[in-house]
Amino acid sequence: MKRVLVRYRNSALRKFIRKHEKYAPILFFIGGFIFDSLTLGRIDRTYDLVMLSIHMSLLSITLYLYNRADDGRWNGTILERPQEYFPLAIQFFFGGLSSAYVIYFSRSVSLSKTAAFFVILVGLFLANEFLKKRISNKYLQFSIYSFISFTFFTFMIPVFIKQMNATIFLISGAVSLLCTMVLILCVYGMSPSTRAEIHLGKLLGLVISIYLVIFGFYHLKLIPPVPLALDTGLAAHNITVENGKYLVTYERDEPYVFWRDHRSQFIYKPGESVYVFSSVFAPTALKKSIKHRWQWENEKTGEWEVLDEISFDITGGRDHGYRGYTLKNNVRTGKWKVDVLTDDELILGSIKFEIILDPSKQPKRLTTRKI
Repeated sequence: MKRVLVRYRNSALRKFIRKHEKYAPILFFIGGFIFDSLTLGRIDRTYDLVMLSIHMSLLSITLYLYNRADDGRWNGTILERPQEYFPLAIQFFFGGLSSAYVIYFSRSVSLSKTAAFFVILVGLFLANEFLKKRISNKYLQFSIYSFISFTFFTFMIPVFIKQMNATIFLISGAVSLLCTMVLILCVYGMSPSTRAEIHLGKLLGLVISIYLVIFGFYHLKLIPPVPLALDTGLAAHNITVENGKYLVTYERDEPYVFWRDHRSQFIYKPGESVYVFSSVFAPTALKKSIKHRWQWENEKTGEWEVLDEISFDITGGRDHGYRGYTLKNNVRTGKWKVDVLTDDELILGSIKFEIILDPSKQPKRLTTRKI
């Protein structure tokens, strides 16, 4: 046993952490982020479900152990020596669970719809880096925990019950809030140092405020309807279905436009149909009605006019999303956007393009892609 302890004291990891103690927390946060970025794939995969559940469980346990350590609770026990690594473990789990939300929704073609989450995530990241006490600040650690817990349950509950709507989102938030409150009250009730450091009413008020802000973002459609995500969306000249595959003919953009391969300008010929193709990722067995809302920008008023709305059902389980398309004839020239929405008006993303009617122009770099 003594040999093990000696090796532990002299280990390269211990020396590295001691030498770079100032930057270790942020490195472990990034480490957790990168770890999940490399290992997670889709929310309904068994591996993903198990890993996220393990991360969330270990985060909750480690937060409890860390806050009891200030009371000397683990002195003389097997946890005495590893307790100095509790803050780093917390940072790792924070990073890992934060990355999960980004991974699943970075698949969306409309990142502007998820901007609200990224603002929150960056805010927490910066707060974690620059607050004087960093993760030892209990107001900070439980604020981040409440946000992470919320995102965890809003993914997990729809996956398990195979339903997804605003009510399920509210239920997921309520479950998360209950779990967060239980953890806070357990730590507060058992830890004298925690009671001396924080005001319980202030902490609970802060946590509830975070939940209300997230609910507000969801109500204002600034957060996508988890766990659905728009995987692909584009305007096409023709779409046919052969042997279960969609043959989509569209104009490719220039090679230097690396963030998409389709053009935002659509060269239109009179009498031609304009197709809009979308694929929506949904967990296995989750069924949902999706609709395309066709809108045209009136240049005189500067407002978007709704010209058509077409619905179709999706069933989850396909890696690259459930495929579907709608089309319009006799379209007007100008700017268009097709919002991809759920039946309860939650926006998955917008497909924007401009229709150009010019006899001297031909569609550029036409290609047919099998999806």
